Amino acid sequence: MDPARSRAPIEQRALNCNGFLREEKEEAAGSRRDVGGRADQTIPDTRREEDNELNLPSLVTAYGSILRALGEDPDRQGLRKTPWRAATAMKYFTKGYQETLSDVLNDAIFDEDHDEMVIVKDIDMFSMCEHHLVPFIGKVHIGYLPNKQVLGLSKLARIVEIYSRRLQVQERLTKQIAKAITEAVHPSGVGVVIEATHMCMVMRGVQKMNSKTVTSTMLGVFREDPKTREEFLMLIRS
Repeated sequence: MDPARSRAPIEQRALNCNGFLREEKEEAAGSRRDVGGRADQTIPDTRREEDNELNLPSLVTAYGSILRALGEDPDRQGLRKTPWRAATAMKYFTKGYQETLSDVLNDAIFDEDHDEMVIVKDIDMFSMCEHHLVPFIGKVHIGYLPNKQVLGLSKLARIVEIYSRRLQVQERLTKQIAKAITEAVHPSGVGVVIEATHMCMVMRGVQKMNSKTVTSTMLGVFREDPKTREEFLMLIRS
């Protein structure tokens, strides 16, 4: 990072970053209505593990119904255990509903007088599109400017896992990762970029094999300072 670059004091940058999140929460609370004027039914972020276990038989039954609706016989040899396999697989694909940020962080937040950029890039990501229930896969790049605290590097990948292992859209996933890092260590700024291939575009619809979707969320100094943002984008491309 260019030491000659003019930057706001660390405390001010962190305030700006957290202030942006407060504004976003207020906007979300005020706009939870759809076009028809009905209140939006928000899906809870977490589910109890015991509830998930109780739901497994229902998932198995549902997958059996899907097979019959497709004209298949769930009792034939190759499909006898498929409803159970599919149900347990879906549980794993959406295991992020049973995980919280505090569960993952544990004691991995450290006091450190370091205010230069920290980047972890090319984190593998697997998620499920909530519109078609098919996968989208790709890479996540994360950067943040610490504000007297740093996060254990492996925890950045774990944060990605929490939110990607849910039914998702890429835009929301990108923002959730950035917000979680802000909540964890209150940095001066956060940048998150996701590049992903969506099976709903590859296997159906337009069927474009090589298409990629790129989304980004910039908070704090990453949003306010073009030089900081450009440094982050340059480093994740290198």
